[in-house]
Amino acid sequence: LFDDDNAMVRIDMSEFMEKHSVARLVGAPPGYVGYEEGGTLTEAVRRRPYQVVLFDEVEKAHPDVFNILLQVLDDGRLTDGQGRTVDFTNTLIILTSNLGSQAIAALPDDAPIEQAEPAVMEVVRAHFRPEFLNRLDEIVLFNRLAQQHMGGIVDIQVARVQKLLADRKVTLDLTDAARAWLGRVGYDPVYGARPLKRAVQKYLQDPLADLILKGEVRDGATIKVDEGDGALKLTSA
Repeated sequence: LFDDDNAMVRIDMSEFMEKHSVARLVGAPPGYVGYEEGGTLTEAVRRRPYQVVLFDEVEKAHPDVFNILLQVLDDGRLTDGQGRTVDFTNTLIILTSNLGSQAIAALPDDAPIEQAEPAVMEVVRAHFRPEFLNRLDEIVLFNRLAQQHMGGIVDIQVARVQKLLADRKVTLDLTDAARAWLGRVGYDPVYGARPLKRAVQKYLQDPLADLILKGEVRDGATIKVDEGDGALKLTSA
C-alpha cells in the first residue's frame, strides 16, 4: 500500500486493558513519568504519517481506549500528552477482533462465511457502542483457515527461523514431507495457525538449538530437515 514493508505499526490492545494504561497511547501529561517519551500511538504516527495502523484484538482494550479511537476515526487527528496535534488522515486504520469466532467455528466445513454473519454481528453489537461501530467504514468477516492454506504459513515461519541463522550463514533445507508434517501438526480448525508457531518452536527451533549448543553445526552448514517418527529429523551437512 505504501510501498514499504515497514510502513505499519501494530498495537496489541491486550496491553491496554487497564484504565491507567490508556495514557500510554497518547503519552503522559506534563509532570508525569514518561512525559518526554510520547505515546505509543501518537509518536509512531507523528514520525511516520503514511502508514497502516493495526489495533490487534481491539475488544480487549479498556473502554476508555474507545474514546481515543472515536476521535481518531471521526476527526482524523489526536492531541498527544505534550499538546501536539497528530494528523491521522494519511493512515489506514485496521482493527482486528475475535468476537463471534465461536459462530464461525461452528459452521459446517462447506458453509459460506456469510452464514455466520448475523450471529457474529449480534456479538459485535453487544460489545461495542453504536457510535464506535458507526465510524467504521466496513466490517469484514474472514474465512476460517483451512488445511490447504498451511503450506504458505509454514514457509513464513521457517523463513523467520532462517533469519536467526543468518549470522552463521547456516541454511535450512526442508523436504516437502517435513513441510507437510509441520502443516498437519500445527493446524487446528478452531485456533487456526497459532499452534503452528508452537510446533515450529518445539520441533524445529529447539532441536536446532540443541545441535548448535553441542557444536554439531558449523558456520556455513546446511541443515537437512525431513519428516521423522513423530518429529522432525535434522541432519547437519
